[in-house]
Amino acid sequence: MNTSVNQSPESTEGKKNPSDFVPEGYVINKYEGGISAAGWDEIKGDLNKDGLEDVVLIIKGTDKSKIIQDENRGELDRNRRGIIVLLNKGNYYELASKNYSCFSSENEDGGVYFAPELNVSIQKGNLHIDYGHGRYGSWGYTFRYQNGDMELIGYDSYSSNGPVPQYEVSINFLTKKKLTKDNLNKDDDGNNYEVKYKNTWETIRVERLMKLSEIKDFDELELK
Repeated sequence: MNTSVNQSPESTEGKKNPSDFVPEGYVINKYEGGISAAGWDEIKGDLNKDGLEDVVLIIKGTDKSKIIQDENRGELDRNRRGIIVLLNKGNYYELASKNYSCFSSENEDGGVYFAPELNVSIQKGNLHIDYGHGRYGSWGYTFRYQNGDMELIGYDSYSSNGPVPQYEVSINFLTKKKLTKDNLNKDDDGNNYEVKYKNTWETIRVERLMKLSEIKDFDELELK
């Protein structure tokens, strides 16, 4: 794993409102398109199994120098995005993890295709950070709150060529196991294809679990 220390939780000071944790120079990212059509004002769910709804905020920088004029797309805000994870303590919130710039902007250049779309959710007590890339597939990271931060416990990816699956990868960093499912018929033309996977299991080396606060850039994150 390649990691780079970014913003680690430095205080567990409680605050009444989630928005009180947004630092100067940032706003809550109210993304309303793609697979996050419900918006990102607050992402809610129980992360520490205490029966209370915890809150995740996606934030975005407001540096005016990062707003550019694109020849084809017009004005684009290229400020990076970050994440703040808060635990609900009943009458106040406490910081679980923060990382102010680990996500690229939603207006990056995707080349011949659109840039991958970010989706963040809480499912079954875990934080999921997922990317969708349309006909090319998807990939995602699973984090669990433990040891004073959100720790990376899983990674899953799916690669396709249009309707034809290419391969799938699933890594469990707790069991130190990696499963690769390779479609032996990946070169079919997509009309009358049959998916036939070859499964390969590997044991991986995990010295310690990566923390959400340590990830410098998800776009450059390498997992082995």
